[in-house]
Amino acid sequence: MDRRGFNRRVLLGGAAVATSLSLAPESLGAADAAEPVKTAPAGGEVKRIKLYAEKLADGQMGYGHEKGKASIPGPLIELNEGDTIHIEFENAMDVPVSLHVHGLDYEITSDGTKQNKSDVEPGGTRTYTWRTHAPGRRKDGTWRAGSAGYWHYHDHVVGTEHGTGGIRKGLYGPVIVRRKGDILPDATHTIVFNDMLINNKPAHSGPNFEATVGDRVEFVVITHGEYYHTFHMHGHRWADNRTGMLTGPDDPSQVLDNKITGPADSFGFQVIAGEGVGAGAWMYHCHVQSHSDMGMVGLFLVKKADGTIPGYEPHEPHEPHEH
Repeated sequence: MDRRGFNRRVLLGGAAVATSLSLAPESLGAADAAEPVKTAPAGGEVKRIKLYAEKLADGQMGYGHEKGKASIPGPLIELNEGDTIHIEFENAMDVPVSLHVHGLDYEITSDGTKQNKSDVEPGGTRTYTWRTHAPGRRKDGTWRAGSAGYWHYHDHVVGTEHGTGGIRKGLYGPVIVRRKGDILPDATHTIVFNDMLINNKPAHSGPNFEATVGDRVEFVVITHGEYYHTFHMHGHRWADNRTGMLTGPDDPSQVLDNKITGPADSFGFQVIAGEGVGAGAWMYHCHVQSHSDMGMVGLFLVKKADGTIPGYEPHEPHEPHEH
């Protein structure tokens, strides 16, 4: 999602607040030059969106904000701690479907399962309500964690009562909940390891993501299916914490470029494109060797200011390997 084009934050009713944190505008790695960055505002808004589930080509399924425009993954849903969102959900398919979310607060009527009759029959509609909250103390003095994090939503009905068929066919999408003051990226991209595919695309066909050196780029990584994977990104690294960014020189979070991820796991991080390494066709992939060989690989295409990518020549996808 490139925020220099269509901005889904506007759709969801959010806002961006400018602050004066320090970033280097020209010399990546020089931390002394001040450049304003945008940060997440305080939450507390009540937001309303529409979401549809519909069938796509080749037997796949997807979620979308408009009929005929479903995608895999589904649309990014972005909130701030304290927000509530009401999702008017319509089933445009010929089988029951649902919407189930991880990491957020909801009542049993918004659970999205058959067990409590919170799914949606063909042609039907239902409003799912998700709430978020900031950290705070409970009455007994213990600390309650906030909702901020990288989460996801998916079907819990198609194929089996656990949504195995729906997830396999593409019924999933990202959710980001931000805390007041979190730094906002220039663009957000979603990468879903779903069985042996990425975003349900054929093996060896990406998806690829573009940026220009110096862009702040956010990735949401989600895993579905039957397998554990290891997400690895070439040339870039992040902190293993809630935001993927170090809070200061004494932040003890491990910095890494490879993370084990299993079914229904999700995490996210931000990088400065090309920081310390420059432009290039930087690979990301599952580092389980057989999984890479079978096509679980894509490119982070970081361009120079003139739009070129050193040494990169687009080519047709490879034929899948036989195993």
